[in-house]
Order: sequence, then structure tokens, then C-alpha cells
Amino acid sequence: MPDAYTHGHHDSVLRSHRWRTAENSAAYLLPELAPGTSVLDVGAGPGTITLDIAARVAPGAVLGVDASADVIAQADADRVAAAVKNPALENLTYAVDDAYALDSPDDTWDVVHAHQVLQHLARPVDALREFRRVVKPGGVVAARDVDYEGVIWWPRLPALDEWITVYLAAHRATSGEPAAGRELKAWARAAGFTDVRSSASLWLYETPEDRAWWGGMWADRALHSSFAETVVSRGIADRPALERISAGWREWAENPDGWILLPHGEILARG
Repeated sequence: MPDAYTHGHHDSVLRSHRWRTAENSAAYLLPELAPGTSVLDVGAGPGTITLDIAARVAPGAVLGVDASADVIAQADADRVAAAVKNPALENLTYAVDDAYALDSPDDTWDVVHAHQVLQHLARPVDALREFRRVVKPGGVVAARDVDYEGVIWWPRLPALDEWITVYLAAHRATSGEPAAGRELKAWARAAGFTDVRSSASLWLYETPEDRAWWGGMWADRALHSSFAETVVSRGIADRPALERISAGWREWAENPDGWILLPHGEILARG
């Protein structure tokens, strides 16, 4: 069975995924991409980053994979629509796959990319070993993950202090490590990579539009997503606590001083 996904695929979750682009979520990887580069995008989700990558490397083959058949089906429908405007995107395909046992022969891809994936896996080192298996000699494995223990926000509302405590517990109770960003280098070295280049970047949300989007997304996620179900079913918090957290996110979104920074670790691993 695949690892459980903390967030699930409620619309409040997919709204945040659809915001992501290669520019705002994979800038560290862009210098590695050129026309003709082949790319495997593991954990592609709704495929917004994957589409950007495919446009950059065309005619290089790009395959986006995810454990969720429903999400892959929607990503493929979006690909078909995008290819009407940009026929070069015919280089992109999608498939359901397993990060621990990829349906690719050894030494297949120039780049294996995973964005916000390793934090949700119970065995991230094993996944990285599998990525290493399918990347070509001289190719690169690229991964980027948030570090939720490093998140900073203002104002310090009690409900958001409660949120981070509940979130860290729920994530660890499901599978994976919510502070994955700081561990990527160590995981890659443990997986056998001999050349690991680390970097860091951030997401900052502070404009009225940013706050309405991020705060509204988490206000919904706190009540209606798989995250909410996990929190209650595992006894991490009760529904009144989730109501407080949801209200706290809406209060934060409406505060003109509202500001939140999410740090990310990144690796480019070879060898």
C-alpha cells in the first residue's frame, strides 16, 4: 500500500498545488533544463510544474507520475487542453506510479524531479535510491521540500500556534517528516549520492491577495480535508480545536499585518 498522504486531495489542497509553477517552486532546477532534456516528475499532482518543465525541455520526453489515479486523470485532461495552444506539449505524458518502485528501466532519465514529495514518504531514502536507479549516469535528481518547523508568521495568533502543533503531529502520525527540508542532504547521502548540492528558498505570502488565498485555503483544509479527518480520528485534536484553527486563519488573512514565510530545502544530487 502507498504511504498515506497527510493532506489528501480535497479542493482546498489542490488549490494550493495549482498555484505552483516551475518559476516559484523549482527555480533551483531551471539551469539544468534545456531543449531535449528528458524528465521524470515524481509526485506531479495536478501537473502545473510538470507542464512548465515540459514546455522548457521540448522535444525532450517528460513523464509526470503520481500515486493518485484521480489526480493523474485531471492532470492529463489539463495537458490535452494546454497542448491545443502549445503542440510542443505532446512530449508530456502522465501515469500512475510508485515512488519506491518506478515503472522505468535503469538509467532512463536525464532529470528526476520531486517537489514536496519526500516529506510525505515513510522511507525517503529508499525513494531516493529508486530515483538514483532510473536517472542516467551524469544526470541529476532534484528535490525540494518545505520545513514546517521553520515556518514564521505574524501576528502570533494563539490559533495559529495551535495549528502548527496539530499539523506537525498529524503529519508525523500519517507518514513522513514535516521538517524534511533540513534533511534532504542527509537523505541523499544515505541513498548513495556522492555529489549533493544544497540550496534553500522560500515562499512568502503577505499581500491581501496572498493572505486571502493562503488563509482561506487553510481555513477550509482545517475543517474538510484528510488532514482534518486524521486529526480527529487519531485523537490529536477535536472538532472545536479545528474550528478555532480555521477561524484563526481567517483572522490572519484579514489582518493587514499578516505575513507568513515557509522555508524550503533543495538538493541537486548526482553520482
